[in-house]
This record gives sequence, C-alpha cells and structure tokens, in this order.
Amino acid sequence: MGVLIYAGIDEAGYGPMFGPLCVASCLFVLHDYDPAQGEPDMWSLLSKAICKTRKEAFPRIAINDSKKLKSNAKHKALTHLERGVLAFLASSSKSIPENDSEFFAETESVNHDQAWYQGQTALPLGNDLNVLKIDNAMLRKHLKQANISCPRMKCTSIDVGDYNEQTKIASKAALNFATAMKHVDGILAQFGCDHPRIMIDRHGGRIQYRQELQLCWPEANIQILAEDKSMSRYRLSLGAKKVTLTFASKSDERHMPVALASMLAKFTRELHMIRFNRYFSAQIPDLKPTAGYVQDGRRFLKEIEPILAKNGVQQEQLVRSS
Repeated sequence: MGVLIYAGIDEAGYGPMFGPLCVASCLFVLHDYDPAQGEPDMWSLLSKAICKTRKEAFPRIAINDSKKLKSNAKHKALTHLERGVLAFLASSSKSIPENDSEFFAETESVNHDQAWYQGQTALPLGNDLNVLKIDNAMLRKHLKQANISCPRMKCTSIDVGDYNEQTKIASKAALNFATAMKHVDGILAQFGCDHPRIMIDRHGGRIQYRQELQLCWPEANIQILAEDKSMSRYRLSLGAKKVTLTFASKSDERHMPVALASMLAKFTRELHMIRFNRYFSAQIPDLKPTAGYVQDGRRFLKEIEPILAKNGVQQEQLVRSS
C-alpha cells in the first residue's frame, strides 16, 4: 500500500454584485491507499462519519456541493455548511474557532479592512457547540480508523475592490483560474514530493488547459493525460516534485475533497456577508439583508445609496464591475 495526497478546489461567489469571490482547497492524506487505484470514494471510506444528504445527517455529517446543503430556513440556513466545515477543520487542530476572525486566520482567508467588514461574529452560528464537539470526536475517531487525515483547508477571499482592479486586466474566469492555481502552488510546495492528485471543477466547460498551466509554471514539464468531454487531466513535473491536476464537470458531486472545498468557500463568503449586512443594517434599521446576487443586489444598492453618499463610499469599492 502507498500514500495518496488527494485534494479538491472549488469556489463560491463567482457571480454576485456584492461580497468576495472565495476560492478554497481541502486536502486529505490517505496513508493506506495505492494511488494506482485511482480516486477513492471518500464517502464510502468514511461512511460511518459522513453522508451526502441532509436527510441522512445526524449523527453523520453531510458533505456535498454547498448549494445542496444550504437550507431555505433562515435560522438553519448554514447549519450543514458550518457543521461539515468546522468538523473537518477541527479534525487536525482539535479546536473549534470561537469566532470568524479565528476561522479566517486558520483558513488563511483575508480579514478585509473595509468598514463594512469589521466586527467579529461568534461561532458557531447554526449549531450547538457541544454537538459540534461530539461531531469532531466522532469524525476524528473514524478518520483515525481509516488512517486518513485532513491537514490542509485554505480559502482565498478576493473582495470587490481587489476584484475590480484585477478584472481590469483579466477576465473574471482568468482571475478565478489564477486563484485556484495559487492553491495548487501551495499544495505543491508542501506536498509536491508525494505527487498530490488535485481535482478541480471544470471552469466554464472548457477542455484545454495546458497553455494556461504552462504560463503558471513556465519551468514545468506538462504531460497531457486526457482532454475530452469527461475530463482534462495533466501531470506537472518540477524537478523532484510532481502533481496531477484533473478538471472535470460536477467534481463537487463526485469527489469529496471538492465538495468540502465548495462548502468551505461558501461558508467563508457567508461569514463575510454577515459582517457586510450588519454594517449597513446598523445604519438603516429596517434594511433587509442581501446575499449579494444581482436581482436582490440592485434593491439593496438602491436602499443603501444615501449611506454611501454620506460616508463618501464610491460604488466601485462595493459593487463588482463584472
């Protein structure tokens, strides 16, 4: 048996008017797994601890594409996202963050310095802390039994001001790709000698990525392993380090590390939006919060325009240009 380094990358907040674009990566080390067997079914390997749906959750923890786990009930909207993210985050640190500042620090997500991102939010939001501690103990037990660890969960948060500056010279898709590749670079630096396999949701349905990968790593030898409708797969070699990257549609449904990355990105964005809404609600008491997406975002922008004018805030500091 060998060791498999198995990671996933996904994003949240690709299309909204307000709030950050968040790109996350989650990495697992499978200590008793032969990489020649291909990508493992983590839901099966950890079936006593995790599941795919909200219906199957409790005592198990639901891990899936974030859009499938977020509830419509306002008071429970983030319950499953938070539960899964904090359980896996604490599986290596052994402690649950007490607030969002601790969470941002642990996942290396920038705590933006704009006025509308100030003020900590206590955690957990939609779960009982004692239940989360039980979840964490249960998950750690089953990870240990399966000889699996989750040593890396990181999230890059690009706020509107930075987003607008970067998309002046590159497309939104290019920014998303470049940010994902920075996660790959971090994984390469830490685990490159163990040949990590990284799964990424296909960006915009494209098939060919070699040229963009070569621009990111000019010195790398890049081998095309597959380029077809089902997936695009490449092996990058940089001296003693190598990584296999796979871009495939619906990766968050097929690969648990991608699903967890989706949840991490979404939960991180939601924490930023809680701060964002709190700032404006403090100045307009009856203001309805926004998730930041275009239709409702237009309503929100109209309602906060007097506050922006009063505080001298330019729209480009707050509203995405594309």
